[in-house]
Amino acid sequence: MKSRILIHIHYMALGGAELALLGLLNALDPQRVEVDLLLNQHTGEFMPLIPEYVHLLPEQRGYNAIERPMRDIVHEGQWRIALARLHARWQHRCYLKTLTPEQRAYDASIFQYVADCVTPVLPPIAEANTPYDLAISFLTPHNIVLDKVKARKKVAWIHTDYSTIHVNVEKELRVWNRYDYIASISDDCTNAFLQKFPTLKDKVFEIENIISTQYIREKALQIPHEAIAREIKREDGVISIISVGRFVHAKNYDNVPAICKRVRELIKQNGQSTVRDVKWYIIGYGLDEHKIRLCIEQEGMEDHVIILGKKNNPYPYIAASDIYAQPSRYEGKSITVREAQILCKPVVVTNYLTASSQIDDGETGFIVSLDNEGCARGLAQVILNEGERSQIIYNLQNNDFGYGDEVNKIYKLLEN
Repeated sequence: MKSRILIHIHYMALGGAELALLGLLNALDPQRVEVDLLLNQHTGEFMPLIPEYVHLLPEQRGYNAIERPMRDIVHEGQWRIALARLHARWQHRCYLKTLTPEQRAYDASIFQYVADCVTPVLPPIAEANTPYDLAISFLTPHNIVLDKVKARKKVAWIHTDYSTIHVNVEKELRVWNRYDYIASISDDCTNAFLQKFPTLKDKVFEIENIISTQYIREKALQIPHEAIAREIKREDGVISIISVGRFVHAKNYDNVPAICKRVRELIKQNGQSTVRDVKWYIIGYGLDEHKIRLCIEQEGMEDHVIILGKKNNPYPYIAASDIYAQPSRYEGKSITVREAQILCKPVVVTNYLTASSQIDDGETGFIVSLDNEGCARGLAQVILNEGERSQIIYNLQNNDFGYGDEVNKIYKLLEN
């Protein structure tokens, strides 16, 4: 008899957690498990990629109002959710007054406040009356699976580097502590999490993000080269760098124009390389786009830092570039870094806390300094040293970065 699993995530937008979920869904064996997928909203670019064997539960009122604009949900008559969200905002504002300026700058506690206030007024989940063998909450906050799903065992996922954000530990602990297991995507994420929640040590186990190497490589071939060439122009002596991610503070794209400008100066100073220039392409979208464009203008990098916008399929663009760069201020564990490695691209990442969990410096990529000058110098060195880049490509061709075997850890949870 097949085991029954329920997995919950907010929606299927372009994002690392969503892509990791697709990897997990594609790795699970439909001969062994039945999977129900619960989405708060049936939206996002990844919706068409949900495997056919997965049963998508109907979108429900209440759940679909948690993150949508307040004006819209009030217009629909979802007053209880609106009032709960307003109450959460008021509670959060009171909490912010107790924090230091530094804590407020990195505060991410609002999400738990909203979850605590909204979840009690959500209706029962349609088609989920029979208890599951395993329920997985794939993205914080984890209240819905905890309070609205019946299951023999429950797992909550960590995708965040907790050393880089401030949360209300007491409020979150009440939720995490009621789960049977906590899945972490890396040792660094685990260590940062346990710094804040040391009492949860015995619940945490590691499960790497699962990515289908075949899927990534097939998607990289789906757009004709001529179409890509219209956006990523190949020029003799010009190195193309690409970055993919949401336009948010963590990704550090606002510093890319200054870094790129310095890289160009260092290349010109060298004078001995066949490389004469660089162009840096960014795929993504988000609230910081205006800020990034302003920085591009201020640094005079309009011809060298090019925003390509949102792409449902970024892989042909990664494949067409010379280097993949992840200039982040912090990361949990970057899915896109892994994807670039699967496509055998030399990857350059800044030295954020979890960088070494993905990159063996000089073997499977390069780790450079977080500050702009150090990042620029490290990146310029990679650009100017074609031999090192070729060695990285060779090393990547002989590695498997899919981690498909990680799905066996899910099966073991079902057996226990």
